Amino acid sequence: MADPARLLTYARAMRRAPTLAERQLWKRLRDRRLAGLKFRRQVPISDDIADFACFQPKMVVEADGGSHATSQDYDAARDFWFREQGFVVLRFSNSDAIFEGEAVVERIRKAAGLG
Repeated sequence: MADPARLLTYARAMRRAPTLAERQLWKRLRDRRLAGLKFRRQVPISDDIADFACFQPKMVVEADGGSHATSQDYDAARDFWFREQGFVVLRFSNSDAIFEGEAVVERIRKAAGLG
């Protein structure tokens, strides 16, 4: 099991240095801008950190950069664990998060059961 204090420190550091894709997504998700849903960013959940999480409904949103192409097994294991905990998991490429923001938001909205 990961050290919770260390995980929280790492999550805080990641919040201070978001990727461009994370910044673009956060502009759309923060302050309940998406249908009133409360998203948090770089959220420690058990032994991992989700890029974005909403706890009502239970949803994890991940922005995948180039490193994710080589970590598909790791990502699949994370997704499986999150789903076992009752989360819906959505993954978007950095490119989609940056250039197709409205389409990404629409997919998140539909996954949340909002049409």
